[in-house]
Amino acid sequence: MMRPETTIPVVRRIPTNRADAFAFTIEGHLSNADVENVYGLLEAAYEQHDKIDLLVRLNGYEGFDWNAAFKDTTFAMQTRSLKHIRRYAIVGGPAWIHVCANLLKPFLSIDMKTFDSSDEIKAWQWIGAEEIGE
Repeated sequence: MMRPETTIPVVRRIPTNRADAFAFTIEGHLSNADVENVYGLLEAAYEQHDKIDLLVRLNGYEGFDWNAAFKDTTFAMQTRSLKHIRRYAIVGGPAWIHVCANLLKPFLSIDMKTFDSSDEIKAWQWIGAEEIGE
């Protein structure tokens, strides 16, 4: 078992080669605080760029706190995100994520696409960005 001080954060930003391209890796179980952290990072991005491209890599994703998804503040942040995201690539994760994303696509104003983990290079190409070393 890992000691708390060596625990890897659930959400980590992935550096990209474009100022208006943002990427995150999500591992483990998303808590309320993790969801708010992601939206906080995105809110900061929206202040700098009217439109962004987003890639989310789901490695070892174990779900999220359902009450986080249905909080009023989360709904407000989700609605605001729709105005600012041009392309949204979801890489990996459980099959239900891909199913839900494909069901929601016709109702969203953003261009969203899901990719298997083995197709991550295609996801980066699709959003027109590259991961860079820190």
